[in-house]
Amino acid sequence: MNYITHLNAVFQQFSKDPSLNATHISLYMALFQSWNIHRFKKTFYIQREEIMRMGKIGSNPTYHRCLNKLHDQKYIQYQPSHNPYKGSRVRMLIFDTSSKQALNKYETSSKQALTPLINYNKQKRNFNKRELPQNENEVLDHFKNKSWAANEGKKFYNHYSSIGWKLRNEIKIIDWHATAENWILKANEFEKAPTAFQKRDNLKTTKNKNYGEPL
Repeated sequence: MNYITHLNAVFQQFSKDPSLNATHISLYMALFQSWNIHRFKKTFYIQREEIMRMGKIGSNPTYHRCLNKLHDQKYIQYQPSHNPYKGSRVRMLIFDTSSKQALNKYETSSKQALTPLINYNKQKRNFNKRELPQNENEVLDHFKNKSWAANEGKKFYNHYSSIGWKLRNEIKIIDWHATAENWILKANEFEKAPTAFQKRDNLKTTKNKNYGEPL
């Protein structure tokens, strides 16, 4: 069982279940942790004091009420025990978002309204759609739309394509549009730099100074 997929699916179900509150979810997570400790066995035994401590539940009536609610809502199967040395038996019903979800009555219920998770691969592609330009023309079109010099677009594309579209610290470029804007800002600063430098005369010399004369 993929426990990450399971948790994603069960939390989606929690969000749609108005009958649950924070205590139910806290108890469920305590049961999940105990399930994890038991290496995800189909059934396992729990001790009330331990689960209450893990779930931060302070009263026995609250514990039993929430436990029975999780059972009634088909999140778990709970079988109380009258043997204090054995503990109660719990079976965690499996939640999955795949189309191959088991229909075994011990693993799921027809009452479970499971909604598929967001397609994370699709989401990732949408997020990264601006990560890198497809070709030089895409860069030139962007520069044209921004009224930037086409020559700067060519220099920008040639520079970053030659170094694998990475920044100075070897971090891969996430949004090349933002990187292009920084490129233009630096290019404008560079164009202004020579003029400002020419006006500076830190040595306070004259252009006609005769360097053959003694100091």
